[in-house]
Amino acid sequence: MDAPPYSTSRARVTRLPSGEVEEDRVAVEEPLEIRVEGQPVAVTMRTPGDDEELALGFCLTEGLRPVAARPAADLAANVVEVDAPAADLTRIQRSFYTSSSCGVCGKGALEAVAVDAPRVESDLVVRFEVIVSLPDRLRAAQRTFELTGSLHATGLFDASGELLCLREDVGRHNAMDKVVGWAAGEDSLPLGRSILCVSGRLSFELVQKAAVAGCPVLVAVGGPSSLAVELADDRGITLCGFVREGHGTVYTHPSRIVGP
Repeated sequence: MDAPPYSTSRARVTRLPSGEVEEDRVAVEEPLEIRVEGQPVAVTMRTPGDDEELALGFCLTEGLRPVAARPAADLAANVVEVDAPAADLTRIQRSFYTSSSCGVCGKGALEAVAVDAPRVESDLVVRFEVIVSLPDRLRAAQRTFELTGSLHATGLFDASGELLCLREDVGRHNAMDKVVGWAAGEDSLPLGRSILCVSGRLSFELVQKAAVAGCPVLVAVGGPSSLAVELADDRGITLCGFVREGHGTVYTHPSRIVGP
């Protein structure tokens, strides 16, 4: 299946060392403005597609208690309106501006990063062979990465390793928000019986988003930061990094992983 047409564009490139000139596909990156109750609260650089899910997931993981997301009433391009009548917008102490590389950059203070999320209490147990299979299953479903080689992905899996939802984006945090937003739309939160797998490293923010979504197991191809490990331990999340080629490292709460 081809990637969505709005997720890629064409660029004229020169191949080295041959010097051959031809067209190539690159991932699209455009700004998205997120408005809550008509008030702009965020601009994020993202790959177009699933924008309502992205806005919903972003607001959920920032503690704004959204109930729905929709295109802007004025039909403005690259704008999503979020309905969150219970949101306390006065708690936002900065103008949210997130880049495609890091969703935390620009936070006014460390305290602004923390979002209230209950400790994840789940009796989910996952077999080791399922855990180590997830990055390959994630990669096989990345349609746009196949064309461009330049997108992050987050996948939501059940305990048997079945892929429930996959989203790609130039921003790793955006891909996670899109999946969380999808789960919210499916009335599947909290994700107490599910596994999240990401294509890159494990940052503090990705662990925070998993905690808000109530997901007990977070898997990644790359490694975690120290703060990601601390937060996962505190919130009761099993954190698995460097999962590749039949191996993996469990940093927190290893009792959920059984086998091999």
